[in-house]
Amino acid sequence: MNASIRTQAAGTDAAPWSREEFEVQLRKQGSAYHIHHPYNVMLNTGAADATQIRGWVANRFYYQISIPIKDAAILANCPDRSVRRNWVQRILDHDGYGDDPGGIESWLRLAEAVGLSRDSVEDLSQVLPGVRFAVDAYVNFARRAPWQEAVCSSLTELFAPEIHKQRLANWPEHYPWIDAAGLRYFQSRVSLARRDVEFGLAFTLDHFATRALQMRAIEILKFKLDVLWQMSDAMAQRYMAPPQRVPT
Repeated sequence: MNASIRTQAAGTDAAPWSREEFEVQLRKQGSAYHIHHPYNVMLNTGAADATQIRGWVANRFYYQISIPIKDAAILANCPDRSVRRNWVQRILDHDGYGDDPGGIESWLRLAEAVGLSRDSVEDLSQVLPGVRFAVDAYVNFARRAPWQEAVCSSLTELFAPEIHKQRLANWPEHYPWIDAAGLRYFQSRVSLARRDVEFGLAFTLDHFATRALQMRAIEILKFKLDVLWQMSDAMAQRYMAPPQRVPT
């Protein structure tokens, strides 16, 4: 057995972290959140042009419409009625219900505010292969993994309120040409993400109660962080790459 395998095995045999330390370990993973990706830094510091903003909005739409599909997969796999009663709210938040048009509709209004047509966003023609691959990997994980692990994968919400607050603080100043009404999605997610993470975090702290399970939870969170980072990588490659010289 090589050293790295021995170290990993020893770690899984160790005593579990306390709830407090486990939460600290989960929150430490925020250094890999896509708020720190160069593409998001560009967006939030006012350095993006209209094409880069529109490319981000059009590509993130694929993620937005996949979230309720992911959450429906968790519901379908979960036999626990109390969990389902809580988790179903996430689908309603995105798809809408009653007089609430939902997050997907809010995202389409953001698309219009940045100068995109609904049709050009909803037909998904601008979605990059790398973005599609990453999002589909996340949805397939939720379909195939134990539902408890799929719940854990939502914990990137620990870091989401900050990125939404940055956009609300910076975008009106840096991009005054964007209709402020189009930023409603970010406003709603500041509070909704906090609500959602309360349940997901409490569940994860309760369920992943051995060191082996706790380390598995961190692996799952890292996987989800990788999904979001890969989406930004794909957009950066498409919209931030220097222009290629045409051979003469």
